[in-house]
Amino acid sequence: MNNFRSIFIGLFFILSSNQVYSQSELSLGNEVVLNNFIVKENLLKNNKIAIIAVDSLDKPLENLSGTFQFSINGFGQELKFNNGVAVAAQAIDKSTFLYLRHENESGTHGKLYYVIRKGDSINPININWWVLVIVPLILIILAALFRKFIIFAIILLVFLFYYNSTNGLKLPTFFETVFDGLKNLI
Repeated sequence: MNNFRSIFIGLFFILSSNQVYSQSELSLGNEVVLNNFIVKENLLKNNKIAIIAVDSLDKPLENLSGTFQFSINGFGQELKFNNGVAVAAQAIDKSTFLYLRHENESGTHGKLYYVIRKGDSINPININWWVLVIVPLILIILAALFRKFIIFAIILLVFLFYYNSTNGLKLPTFFETVFDGLKNLI
């Protein structure tokens, strides 16, 4: 009976001392690794974006603090996170594409957003990499199936390319987003 109690107490302490972390919150000593994030409008409504550290279920990681290296549209920036939130230094002047990328020991984590600016508010919309592939692919398939649709499909593709490039989604960023998405599939 005494051995059973000792085993039970030992198991209780072992199980209660382990903390369960989600996929994107790994604790390495005192270091917390950032593997997932979302973009929202800054609470101050100053046309800046707030990058929020989240776990794999998009639940905010309020215990994350420190400086992390990000790339925003190809420009390197050190973002200082306080309680899981960092604010980018640049203000958003007009609607644009934003490609945020963070690299750490566990891999590269990138996300593409289209930030809509209306008046004094901004609304970031996450764009999955497969949307960038599916839309042109559907236009090409429709053009191949219906010969009369070829000129209309070419005009739509040129318009899509022009719109994306004038709003910050250049061809290298397009391919980088698609390749990052494909790497995450594997």
